[in-house]
Formats: sequence, structure tokens, C-alpha cells
Amino acid sequence: MVEGVFQEVNIFKKSEDSRNLATLEEFRQKINSAHMPSGVKQIAERELDMMCRMSPATAEYTISLAYIDYLVSLPWNRKTADSLDLVQAQKILDERHYGLSDVKERILEHLAVKILVLNKKPRILVVDDEAIARDNVEHILKKENYTVVTAVNGVEAVEKLETGVFDVVLTDLKMEKIDGIALLEKVKNKYPDVQVIMITAYAAVDSAIEAIKKGAFHYIAKPFRLDEVRSIVKQALEKKLSTVSAKGSVLCFAGPPGTGKTSLGKSIADALGRKFARISLGGMKDEAEIRGHRRTYAGAMPGRIMEEIRRTESSNPVIMLDEADKIGGQDFKGDPESALLEVLDPEQNRNFLDHYLDVPFDLSNVMFIVTANVADNIQGPLRDRMEVIEFSGYTEDEKVGIALLHIIPKQIREQGLSDYPPEFSAAAVSEIINNYTREAGMRNLERQIATICRKIATEFVYHKEAVRLIHITPELVERFLGPRKYYTEVADEKNRIGVVTGLVWTEAGGDIMFVEAAQMKGRRELILTGSLGTVMRESAQAALSYIRSNALSFNIGEDFFESRDIHIHVPAGAIPKDGPSAGATIAASLVSLFTGRPARRDIAVSGELTLSGRILPVGGIKEKILAARRAGVKTVVLPLRNRVDVENLPQDVTKGLEIVLTDRIEEIVNTVLIK
Repeated sequence: MVEGVFQEVNIFKKSEDSRNLATLEEFRQKINSAHMPSGVKQIAERELDMMCRMSPATAEYTISLAYIDYLVSLPWNRKTADSLDLVQAQKILDERHYGLSDVKERILEHLAVKILVLNKKPRILVVDDEAIARDNVEHILKKENYTVVTAVNGVEAVEKLETGVFDVVLTDLKMEKIDGIALLEKVKNKYPDVQVIMITAYAAVDSAIEAIKKGAFHYIAKPFRLDEVRSIVKQALEKKLSTVSAKGSVLCFAGPPGTGKTSLGKSIADALGRKFARISLGGMKDEAEIRGHRRTYAGAMPGRIMEEIRRTESSNPVIMLDEADKIGGQDFKGDPESALLEVLDPEQNRNFLDHYLDVPFDLSNVMFIVTANVADNIQGPLRDRMEVIEFSGYTEDEKVGIALLHIIPKQIREQGLSDYPPEFSAAAVSEIINNYTREAGMRNLERQIATICRKIATEFVYHKEAVRLIHITPELVERFLGPRKYYTEVADEKNRIGVVTGLVWTEAGGDIMFVEAAQMKGRRELILTGSLGTVMRESAQAALSYIRSNALSFNIGEDFFESRDIHIHVPAGAIPKDGPSAGATIAASLVSLFTGRPARRDIAVSGELTLSGRILPVGGIKEKILAARRAGVKTVVLPLRNRVDVENLPQDVTKGLEIVLTDRIEEIVNTVLIK
């Protein structure tokens, strides 16, 4: 009986061994067919050899098996071909997104550069002191439709490199004055993107190793085969083109919520013909989310970057890094924001090292798009690696267009109204925008339209025999959504003494604010309320000091501050406020208070005040002007130095507004206050 048990154990053991050998052989075939770089392939084969000496029951065996499986599953050389059709790309962007002309223009520029780079006729420099060899190589390459320039020695080659642009250099090794190795060093030091191929009749292992170490792309021994030269030059050109065309493709979309930053990323991927992946960075605190865990840890995993590349099965996807300004702070788990420095730097990410992989992976072909509400909240060195494209709020006309073209058809489909679609008039959409939403983006507008569609759907279910074709008018909007939620603050109010309308910029876009000033008997105290930050408090103190030092020029008695307290308040008190753009507004409210001249509510002011009375430029001009239009403001007073920002605005942004530019507080006072 004991012998029978031993026989069964031996049979089971042999069966396990055979399965193990089959698994190892299967992975060896996967490694050979994965088209990995030679260095990575060697590491995978070494790991597999170690597994051959392990017992399958050990934990290390399972870890190594998972590691090799991950290596072979990565798309080392698999790419999607870019769709290099500018007309088609523009059509996709225009159909899916209304407005956003600056962003679309930048994407089309990226495509145009790629088209020019890929269609440019390659230029090749052939350097050889033997005329026959030089002529043979020139003849071979000209038949491939390359532009070929020749040089008889290294000195002439250096001169031609300084006066022309070349993609590939083929050079002999033994030459007078400047030999091939010295020429290789000069080219790589000054033109690192140029690929250098060595061709020599004195081929030796030592010289080949030295040339490759110093950056040569390949080493060809004479006499060479024609097909060999053609093939190697073609490979060198492909490497050069992929390197050049991938650089400088890190875009940062910064703007208020609901302005289409995330959805535009998918459209860009479709326009380029690439795979798309999205990674949310909001609240991320662990550096390993970016770089991965080292394999020594139990349950180690790669970072999100490598995971998304593996999932898309492409080494050149469009990866969107969402909410980059909301990354968690630095703690004992590392700093994920700093870990992104290597990922987003075009000079470093060619050899990105994920801790789990422990081998370099080329990220230079990936197009990264970063989104943020406020780009200034991103770490400085990280922001420096991006090209920031500002997404400002939409005008009312743009919102109406987006609603009619995109949002309403989408909500009709989603709410089951496709058979009997309601018709929304432009006036009804404007009613929703002005009276039921107050935002820079489109999210609340979409919610309100969805609410109307749901109420219509409910009526259809209750009254099956009712007429199904409904035309949504402004009157029906109020019936479905109830009383209006927002009022035009400026148009509905009267002019008052000491109350001036200001403009502010927030993460949600532009908005208006009111600066209120009051005086009472007291002890020369300045009272500031309204959750004001340090900058606004200093602006208020500077405004009061300027008025006190120039009281007579405003027809104010010099002793106006004696035995008085001055109170400055900025509603709403529960909302924190700060920023360098309220000085001029505060000064105007104080002059209104001390002179008894009412301030016009339909004039909004933005600008910072100095103690000498100059008005300094401010930011967020487009957002502030849009906020002024929403509030019913007729005139906007801005610093003179913001003239360029105003002139660059589209006409539909400033339509119906008078823009006054000034650099002195006296001019602002005479414009805002009623005489």
C-alpha cells in the first residue's frame, strides 16, 4: 500500500514538472514574440532562467511569473498610426465642441507640425575620403529619394553640419585631421538628434563597441551590402522622426468647471486617431500611484501610467491627467506631484523608470493633456513643463449655441423623448441661462434642461393621449423650473452712496462684488469685514492712505478721518475673498462716501491702486467682462495696461459693453461717481 502511495506521488510530481516546463516554454515563446528592446529581453530571459531553478510552490516563483507576464504584455513597439488629415481633425473638433477656437488652433498646429516633419525629404550627409565608396553610398541613397550631401573628410563635414540641417550622417572611421570617432563626438555634442552610422573597412570589435558607447546608431563593415545600408538608414530616420515629432506635446487645459476640458481630450484622441486614457489625480497622495511599487513588496503593482498604456495596448495614446491642481499634499508616502516631473518632461520621459518594471519605458510618444481649474495651484517646476491653454467662461450666445447643438439633443435621447422630441427656442434657453444658472461653464445649464425633459417625460407617462409635440417657450420654462433663482444685481438696484460694483476672478470664472463703505463717530479706526484676505486688507489700507494724502484734490476736508471710524464691507461675508484687483474699487467707494456722490451701479471697476494713485493691471479680463455682462453692467473700467487683453477678446465678448481704460484713480472717480 505504501508503494502505491509513493507511485501516485511520483506520478503527480512528474505531472507537475511537465506542466511547469510547459509554462516556462510558453513564456519563453512570449518573450521572443513580444518585440521588446534587447536590454529588456535580456532581463526577462534572466528572470525566466531563475524561475527554472525555483520550485513552483515558492512565492518568488509566482512573483517572477507575474513580472514576466507584465513585461511581455506591454506594447513596446505597438503604435497607432496618427491620422494626419487636418480637414478631418478640424471637422471632428468643430462638430463636438462649440467655440474654443484657441484650443482647436493649438491642436491643429500640433498636427500640422507632425505632417511637415513626416513629409519632409530626409537629408543625409555622407563622409568618406574614398571617392568610390562615397559615390556608391550617394547613388544608393538618392535612389531612395533622399537628399544626399557628401564630404571628403571630417573637417568639411563639420563645416557642412554648421551650414545645413541633416537627419543622418554616414561617416568613415579612418580619416585625416578629424576621424570618424571625433566627428561622432562633435555631432552628438552639438546635434544630439542626428543619427550617426559608422562605415569602415577596418572593422574591429573594440572600435565598434567604442562607437556604440559614444552614441553611434549602427556600425557597418566594408564591403557592405546595398540592402543593409538601405535598411539601417531607414531605421535611423524612423528613430529621428519619432524623437522630433513627439517633443513638446504636454498641454494643460486650465479653466472653470464645466467648460469642456475633459471632453475635449477624447475629441483630440479621435482627431489624431489614437487610443485615449484618463487618470484622475484629485486627492492622490501616494507617489507609487505614478511610479509603481517595487517588486520586493507583497502585492506590488505598476503605476497608473504604465497600467493605462498596457490597457490601451498602444505606446502612443493620449493620456489625460485630470484635476492636477487637486493632488494631495506631500507626506510619508512621497509627493505624487514631483513624481510627475519625470513623466511630463520630454527630455526625461524617453527612459521613464517604473519601480515595478525596473526597466526604462519610452513615454516620449505619449501625448499628455493635463487639466486644472487654476494652473497657478500646480507646482512651479511641473507647470513649467506644460503649455497652459486657458479655458475662460462662455458668453450667453455661445451657451445658447452649445445647448441647441449638443446638450438638448443629448438630454432628449437620455430622457427617452426621441419619439416626441420637444423643441427648445433660443429665447427659452436664454431664459434658463439668465434666470436659473449663474456659472462660467455648462453643467448647471445641462441640469436644468435635463429637469425640463424629465418633467415632460413624466407628463407623457401620466397623459398618454396628450399632444406630444411641445414647444418650450420662456413661459413654459418658468412653469417647469419654478420661480427664477437669480436676478440681475446691477440692473435691479439703485445708485447709492458708498457702494461701488467691482469685478473678481474665481475658480468658477468671473463674478461681480459690491464694496460698501460707511462712516460713524469713533477713534480713527478702519474696520474691514467680509472674510477679506491679506492682500485685500492691504489694498483697503492703501486706498484710505491715498485719499487722506490727496483729500483736497477730491474736494474732501483734510480732517475727515478725525473722530470717525470707517467700515468697509464686501458681501457675502461667509465667502473668503482675496486678490490684487480691488484697490481701485475700494478707493472709489471711499470717495463716494466722503463726497456724498452716489456711485453708478451699472459701472464695474477692476484694478489695483498704488499710493501714488496709479492703477496697476489685473488678470482674468475675459472672465470679468463675461461676469459684467451676466450682471447687466453697461460700462467696465479697467487699467490702461490691460489694453492688449481687451483688444485680443472676440467681439461677441465685449458686445453691448463700453470699456474704459485708465491709469489714474481720479479718472475712475469721475467716471463712476455721479456729479
